Amino acid sequence: MTTDLGTPPVLSPDEAKAVLLAAPRGYCAGVDRAVITVEKALDLYGAPVYVRKQIVHNKHVVANLESRGAIFVEELDEVPEGQTVVFSAHGVSPEVHRQAGERGLKTIDATCPLVTKVHHEAKRFAAEDYDILLIGHEGHEEVEGTAGEAPDHIQLVQSPADVDKIVVRDPSKVAWLSQTTLSVDETLETVAAIRERFPELLDPPSDDICYATQNRQLAVKEIGHNADLVIVVGSGNSSNSVRLVEVALEAGAKASYRVDDASEIDEAWLDGVRTVSVTSGASVPEDLVEGVLAFLSERGYPDAKAVHSAEESLIFALPPELRRDMRAAAQSGQS
Repeated sequence: MTTDLGTPPVLSPDEAKAVLLAAPRGYCAGVDRAVITVEKALDLYGAPVYVRKQIVHNKHVVANLESRGAIFVEELDEVPEGQTVVFSAHGVSPEVHRQAGERGLKTIDATCPLVTKVHHEAKRFAAEDYDILLIGHEGHEEVEGTAGEAPDHIQLVQSPADVDKIVVRDPSKVAWLSQTTLSVDETLETVAAIRERFPELLDPPSDDICYATQNRQLAVKEIGHNADLVIVVGSGNSSNSVRLVEVALEAGAKASYRVDDASEIDEAWLDGVRTVSVTSGASVPEDLVEGVLAFLSERGYPDAKAVHSAEESLIFALPPELRRDMRAAAQSGQS
């Protein structure tokens, strides 16, 4: 059972232990859309449906979809010609779209619309001949997809330490963009360092770090302040989950760990711990969080108290190519 609270409670002296649960947590609109896209594609076309890269960065989600007939591949040359392939929520470059066309693949683009927005910004800045500084993590699929939109104009900046190495053609024509899943505070620190070097730095028209990333970081700050332990549920390759651990520690948590599920919790973490705070990354199914709460309950911790810091109601429509085929199938079933 979970009790709802508007703000983090203060433990009374007679309360031995407490579990605080972040709200919001878990699935964001982009992840929900991407996972449903693969599920609907399997229902509509039958197995196998190929997916380039992990549809979202969570090993449990991937394993569940594999059990239903999805086949995850690293590159398109692993997909037989003429087959259906879904592009992950993290987005792909124009080169990947070109390769798919060359091989006659039926593509369904499950890129999160908030990532697509960053792609559009990259194309617009490049068309205006700006040097674009992309703040993000090298090798992350989202960064590779965005950089591929304007490779001659984009250079990666991973932290303030990289700012001194930036070389631009015209200091008055520099813009910045960012990966959507970064730490808000760290990104602002990097932007400030860039602006110190390039005072005319142009901002993106709207914040690139997505609403869900920001909300989950705000929530973990609320429940992490003065917590003895913060447990973040999420996979190791999930950028937003890893950031939540860092944000919790910065907010004052005495300890914070990331786990894929309850089986990875070390019982030693609970030694002397009164307050445990729990949250999850944006690609984590709720049943994994429930497993962590059950683990804590079995060890004498009370029902979780949910701490609400934001409300989320955003829903993204499924990819247009999938909706078109679903409509056609429905019409053919009626005739």
